[in-house]
Amino acid sequence: MTPGKVSDNPHTAFQTLPVVDVSGLGSSDPSQRQAAAEQLGQAARDAGFLYVVGHGIPADYTERLIARTKAYFALPYAEKMRQYIGHSVNHSGYVPEGEERFYGAKSVDKKEAYDIGYDMLEPAHRRPMLGPNQWPDMPGFKEDILPYYQSVLALGHQLFRGFALALGLAEDTFSQHIRRPPSQLRLIHYPYNPDLPPDTPGIGAHTDYECFTILKPTAPGLEVLNGAGEWIDVPLQDDAFVINIGDMMEALSNGAFVATSHRVRKVAEERYSFPMFCNLDYDTVIEPLPELVSDDQPPRYEPLIAGEHLYAQTIQTFEYLKQRLARGELELPEGAKGLSSFGQKAGGAV
Repeated sequence: MTPGKVSDNPHTAFQTLPVVDVSGLGSSDPSQRQAAAEQLGQAARDAGFLYVVGHGIPADYTERLIARTKAYFALPYAEKMRQYIGHSVNHSGYVPEGEERFYGAKSVDKKEAYDIGYDMLEPAHRRPMLGPNQWPDMPGFKEDILPYYQSVLALGHQLFRGFALALGLAEDTFSQHIRRPPSQLRLIHYPYNPDLPPDTPGIGAHTDYECFTILKPTAPGLEVLNGAGEWIDVPLQDDAFVINIGDMMEALSNGAFVATSHRVRKVAEERYSFPMFCNLDYDTVIEPLPELVSDDQPPRYEPLIAGEHLYAQTIQTFEYLKQRLARGELELPEGAKGLSSFGQKAGGAV
């Protein structure tokens, strides 16, 4: 079998996303952690997309995040471009409309964004996607965004332990590789324009590069692809986060969990979205775990390096990096995969 591809779409023909209470993952009782993990794993297998409740993230953190994001994107374009992502050393900063384009996109995504990564201030540990953040000088920006980043990063650690238990692995299988992860928070703004054609996407169909994503949107618009090849709406749920499996978890689980294609349709109102892309440490080898490989289930994916896969996919998506690649100022990591090498698109189900 071609590495990085699955033969069939394993997801069910779900019409709504499963809801999982993850509060048990923080219990001191191993049986409660296992019970919550099993629900988490079942949802990942059935849909690759789910809601989580019982996460423990203070509502105040989310409210401050949303308010500060709205204030930032209301600034003049020239002011925002002072923090253009192309000025950064770790792929952080302002992303104007048209800067990124996903696999197979026929039009420019109608969105702008601000990307925040793991704020790596130690030079010895810097990598192409890991370094000091480019913070705007807007008063209160860092003070409102950083607590949310840190709390969602902690939730990601907890989910990593849950996914390990769900796969029958030691609880720290993934979390032992989370010391300085290139885990990125995106602040995304989808302006509302009623004059755009109905088929204009907010974001075109894609899978996420990392292990999984923790998403908080403020308005509808997200759609996910089910096992029957149908696009399913993801409505808002109070106090819930949306979780979806990404490329790297698909490979680590040897296809037990498969990355789900998703997109944002033309928005019907002003929309903000906050995906946190949860990753393992930059130099972690991503390959099917030995415990999940057998004669009946041979390895279905070739090894790749977590940070290098993320960097390669980002180079192929962002215009400023594509231009540097064309000028010979950077190179794709050895063995880099093309865009959309995982998930249902890879399996031909779209």
